[in-house]
Amino acid sequence: MKRAAWLVFLMMAACREDVAANSPDPVAMTDTALGHFCQMALSDMVGPKAQIHLAGMPDPIFFAQVRDGVAYLKEPEKTHEISAIYVSDMSQAESWEIPGEENWISATDAFFVVGAAVTGGMGAPELAPFSNRADADDFVALYGGAVMQIAEVPAAAVLGPLESVELERTE
Repeated sequence: MKRAAWLVFLMMAACREDVAANSPDPVAMTDTALGHFCQMALSDMVGPKAQIHLAGMPDPIFFAQVRDGVAYLKEPEKTHEISAIYVSDMSQAESWEIPGEENWISATDAFFVVGAAVTGGMGAPELAPFSNRADADDFVALYGGAVMQIAEVPAAAVLGPLESVELERTE
């Protein structure tokens, strides 16, 4: 009996490793990357970006704003299974204006600042993702908002009205 349990354990562990090995890696954002919804060049836009990898699709879909990528996740009419989602790691970004082309973090590992007084590339309120919780807390101290994991982000934060706000420090 112990031998059968051990065999099942080994088989399950091998399956988990296979899934992890088959997860696509993030793709560097190039000058030709276009936003999925807006079809505009992402390199011309400020703020963090998102990329979603769909099962069976060779290339990820990019989003001009993290807000748009998270909204896509929450849409009920998705046609493909999502195999990975990455967001710009603002802990590694040069600045809000230059979020980086290769500093991606898995959205499930990110600390998102929600409700901050910042806008993304399309002028809508933006979610700011960080790999480091202390960086997210520092961002909240400057721009307001709350730190959340992706599963905690309320649908209203990404599917609600697009009221534009200015990038201002809160003091």
